[in-house]
Amino acid sequence: MSDEQVAPYGSWRSSITSELIVSETIKLGQVVLHGSEVYWSESRPAEGGRNVISRWSPGNKIEDLTPLPFDVRTRVHEYGGGAFAVSNGIIYFSNFADQALYQQKGKLEPRALNSPEARRYGDIIVDKIRNRLICVREDHSTGAKEPVNTIVVLDMTNNQEEQILIAGNDFYSSPRISPDGSSLAWLTWNHPNLPWDGTELWVGEIRSDGSIAESSKVAGGINESIFQPEWSPDGVLYFVSDRNEWWNLYRYGHGQIEPVCPKDYEFGRPQWLLSMSTYGFESKEHIICTYTSQGVWHLASLNCASGDLEEIETSFNEIWNLRVSSKHAVFCAGSPTQAPSIMRLDLKSKNLHLLRSSSDIKVDNGYISIPQPIEFPTENGKTSHAFFYPPRNCDYRAPAQELAPLLVKIHGGPTSATSTSLAWDIQYWTSRGFAVLDVNYGGSSGYGRSYRQRLEGQWGIVDVADCVNGARFLVEQGWVDGERLAIRGSSAGGYTTLCALTFRHTFKAGASYYGISDLEALAKETHKFEARYLDRLVGPYPDRLDIYRQRSPIHSTHLLSCPLILFQGLEDEVVPPNQAEVMLEAFKAKGLPVAFLPFEGEQHGFRRAETIKRALDSELYFYSKVFHFELADPIEPIEIHNL
Repeated sequence: MSDEQVAPYGSWRSSITSELIVSETIKLGQVVLHGSEVYWSESRPAEGGRNVISRWSPGNKIEDLTPLPFDVRTRVHEYGGGAFAVSNGIIYFSNFADQALYQQKGKLEPRALNSPEARRYGDIIVDKIRNRLICVREDHSTGAKEPVNTIVVLDMTNNQEEQILIAGNDFYSSPRISPDGSSLAWLTWNHPNLPWDGTELWVGEIRSDGSIAESSKVAGGINESIFQPEWSPDGVLYFVSDRNEWWNLYRYGHGQIEPVCPKDYEFGRPQWLLSMSTYGFESKEHIICTYTSQGVWHLASLNCASGDLEEIETSFNEIWNLRVSSKHAVFCAGSPTQAPSIMRLDLKSKNLHLLRSSSDIKVDNGYISIPQPIEFPTENGKTSHAFFYPPRNCDYRAPAQELAPLLVKIHGGPTSATSTSLAWDIQYWTSRGFAVLDVNYGGSSGYGRSYRQRLEGQWGIVDVADCVNGARFLVEQGWVDGERLAIRGSSAGGYTTLCALTFRHTFKAGASYYGISDLEALAKETHKFEARYLDRLVGPYPDRLDIYRQRSPIHSTHLLSCPLILFQGLEDEVVPPNQAEVMLEAFKAKGLPVAFLPFEGEQHGFRRAETIKRALDSELYFYSKVFHFELADPIEPIEIHNL
């Protein structure tokens, strides 16, 4: 290792390049445990973001299964989830291009099970007894103002017309068949709720003809969020509920609901995707589960009778997509020094086996910044949470007395949470001399229902205050340069970014990735799943149009005073491109430095390697110009208006 060089923050040369990130990194998706084999989907930026199903078999053999041009991804709720299922070695999946369902045996060419008819399918499960698929369907072919959501069945053998099994409400998820095939459980909810606000758990008897007979509500309501119903091997229905503040495990039997393990932990997550899982059954007596406390996830074994929770020691602090059998548990996991990976745990020996890593990047730990959890004071006498990443590059140190520029990073959602898994898009910055503050502002998940509810009626206020106060806290500690504070976020995080730049004057620059600038336009134009999201976050529309306009950056551009860079996918149906375009024109008219990078073919969330690379490098180039530091390596210039 070479001796440390003295160079200003931001100008450090790093081997963690955008090219390396996109060429050596994938995104891991759904996981299915099928006998001794493990199936998963992975999104590959190098293939234009195509999602491929891969399979691991004993003997450490990994092979791709879905051939080109198939892309395994569903657009139900726009965010998808549960895009494939496996039964008897046969894969059933949703193809992104036409949203039709396909069947694939081995490596044979996939065969369509239905025809594209402006319908989407997700949360796919197999009803083995009746040889059919059960899934959530989102029907855009009816001509109604909103697509119609139902739970439907499709025969897997004779291509009969699909049949609606359950209908009548705005949304459905999580159809789950009891072990004896006699009952079906599912979740449902209606506008204006989202699944983390309030859902209902229902159970119905399955008739001999496969239809649903008597059905009844088991739990839930408009102020209780139910997550992941599952049947135990002996036919007892378990589920996660936040009825007592925390997402804890419960079970239902003989008409009674009882807590399984009451703790001040979260055993659930906000259901942005279908088919999410935080627990599974090793046996009728034992559950393997994950839970989070203070932003850190744990793996544990739970005794169903006693409620005793025994932690399974691992090096991971982020665990998701858990699937369990009597012998193994398979899950996605990551840590500050290990990129998200698919792991297989032998439940008897507790040995862990790495099946697939999301990244092949090999970097010495001297270039890796380890997140430090911090709790800082914020408005109204409360405290909020974040993870602080100091600059880290073993080849460099900054000149004496210089403080690092800070990037405040805001997760999307806003009902979501940040992850402490190794994220190369964070290390890209810290290895160049930036500090990063990844904020779990009030409204984030993982800290109980009350913390999530801090954002009700307060979006654009509480989140902004927490980001501002987090940055100020670091300045007061003497850790970062108060004159070089930047804020960046995507989607909902982009909205917080734009609000912070408009209504506060703490930050000196910002980057908005497909961010929201006009709440009214979002309320009128966004997709069904989030169509009433703002009722809770802002207020009912159009009744409180005054609040929508007060909190929309586009209506207060006279308050703007610092540079901004905007990134936008031109096929984004969640946040339409005109939101960024209008903001661009406002900045140009005001004479503030502004850059805009639109990307053809990209939707909500960038998936293509060339897009991810260009965006990351362009953001660095932008900061080099507005914070006045020299780049270590040349970057293709971008046009910055008014600079």
